[in-house]
Amino acid sequence: QVQLVESGGGSVQTGGSLSVSCQASGPPFTGFAMGWFRQAPGKEREFVAAISWSGGNPDYSGAVKGRFAISRDAARNTVYLQMNNLKPEDTAVYYCAARILPTSDYDVHGMDYWGEGTLVTVSS
Repeated sequence: QVQLVESGGGSVQTGGSLSVSCQASGPPFTGFAMGWFRQAPGKEREFVAAISWSGGNPDYSGAVKGRFAISRDAARNTVYLQMNNLKPEDTAVYYCAARILPTSDYDVHGMDYWGEGTLVTVSS
């Protein structure tokens, strides 16, 4: 069982930066990838970014590519998301997620473990 605990987030104005982090509790994570999804009010949860745990290969949604950066520290069992040039449409609850088996397509229904989420609010 993998427990994911997010931290960070908060409120910022348009153009600002925030970071969120997620630590997996328990033994060293040996799954395929960890990543981030987000859910805005009234909308479905959507993929934001993920990183393969062994190779550190990142993957981003088109909406955040070039503005967000995902990284991981395997020794700390932690994944990070640096969010720059934030826009009001980035406002959402950000969820950390982990997938055990390899995949080429990160989908909400394909993730095995979820954190409880942390709120990011971007004001105009």
